[in-house]
Amino acid sequence: MREISPALAAHLEGDATTLCHCWRVTRRDGVVLGFTDHDEALDFGGTRYQAASGFEASEMREEKGLAAPASEVTGGFSSEAVTEADLAAGRYDGARVEVFKVNWQAPEGALLLKVQEIGEVSRAAGAFTAELRSFAHRLSQETGRIYNRRCDATLGDRRCGVDLSAPGRRGQAVVTAVPARDRLLVSGLEAFADGHFRLGSLTLADGTTALVEESRAVAGGTALSLWLPLEALPAAGEAVMVSVGCDKAFSTCRGKFSNQLNFQGFPHMPGSDFAYSYVSGESLHDGGPLFD
Repeated sequence: MREISPALAAHLEGDATTLCHCWRVTRRDGVVLGFTDHDEALDFGGTRYQAASGFEASEMREEKGLAAPASEVTGGFSSEAVTEADLAAGRYDGARVEVFKVNWQAPEGALLLKVQEIGEVSRAAGAFTAELRSFAHRLSQETGRIYNRRCDATLGDRRCGVDLSAPGRRGQAVVTAVPARDRLLVSGLEAFADGHFRLGSLTLADGTTALVEESRAVAGGTALSLWLPLEALPAAGEAVMVSVGCDKAFSTCRGKFSNQLNFQGFPHMPGSDFAYSYVSGESLHDGGPLFD
């Protein structure tokens, strides 16, 4: 139940009100930012809410039950508030957003309307639109393990157990050319075979990461193809880190990492074609493993 301060309740009962919205955004890296649609900055609760940040909220609605209503907030990019580089780097993905109704003449009595998190963000023509999702949307997300032939762990995490710092699993490289946003030419990886960093990750000097689709030796170094184009291109001479990847197959876990005892999939699970097939004299049904 929302608790309205006596001062704000009295203000709401008056003939005229001086109300505005404020948003307190807490990013996953711990950075806290405040924004308001009022024309002057406001301070309350230890946070300064910047005005003239271009923020504008859409209509908000509530529903009974476990429905997950959503709203939107739009704004323009500002070097002092939200930057396009921060959004492109994913620094606002999943950020916690507290929405307040505030009497700008007495902001300390602010009313917390709801707590949401940032979902889908779109950018166009120097502006952005961010979806604000209710936490109830998490109830529709899959949790727990996946019963699948392939591994469901992340390479190098606790469940996987692979040591990515071991020799041959990471390589320091230097960017020599950027033919396209999704292709880099680097030097320093000549000792590794073609495809060694396939499905791996690329980490730039500013901490930005990208998924590597393929790596292959070319004249002058190693060509890296990325799954998605980079928002900010590295400069020639910039140092990068490239890590190996995994296609989640049991054969890769055993052959490439010697980690088959830690494999987090179910390689002996029959496929749907086998499960729905009928018994015939040509197939062997002795209870033995289907995957060697």
